Amino acid sequence: MNKIITIGREFGSGGREFGRKLAALLNFPYYDREIITEISKRTSLSEKYVQNIAENKPIIPFPIHTGRTFFAVMPDYGQSVQAEQHNIIREAASKSDCVIVGRGADYILRELHPFRIFVYSDTESKIKRCRENQSNDYEHSEMSEKELAKRIEQINRARSEYYGFYTGQKWGDKANYDLCVNTSFITPDKLAEAVRLLM
Repeated sequence: MNKIITIGREFGSGGREFGRKLAALLNFPYYDREIITEISKRTSLSEKYVQNIAENKPIIPFPIHTGRTFFAVMPDYGQSVQAEQHNIIREAASKSDCVIVGRGADYILRELHPFRIFVYSDTESKIKRCRENQSNDYEHSEMSEKELAKRIEQINRARSEYYGFYTGQKWGDKANYDLCVNTSFITPDKLAEAVRLLM
């Protein structure tokens, strides 16, 4: 059976960088945004649109009133995107050892018993990391510290809601992971070196 590592992470915790470093150390294929790119190819939808669907829980349709109540009929891209995401994650896990970041992979692959890691940190550390990486994100570079803290909280709330909606489990709950790590005082490089010894 292939060795599969899944990484759930709070925004700003360094989880993505840790996953990339760990995959490199183990010489494992790494999957993160690559999944979005592949979904876009398979569905002919833009990557930005796919990312929005794939990382947020669906919006429940609401009735429109015009004398009588009916529901607006819109193409249901959400189901096809989620189905492709599940397929791609399962395909990746079946091909070889791998590291998969986010997207509920720990739950999707639960029957394969992946090594499930959750990465978190305190707010101060998250803000510092976002500032250090702000060259990659114009939106965050323009924010005050208070605005950035609020944005980080919003993103993590959305991740929690997404995970809860699709898995029925609590995001970040230690009962759902094999290893939970606070990265407030450890770099992704050092964390990757430490976790590599567990594999």
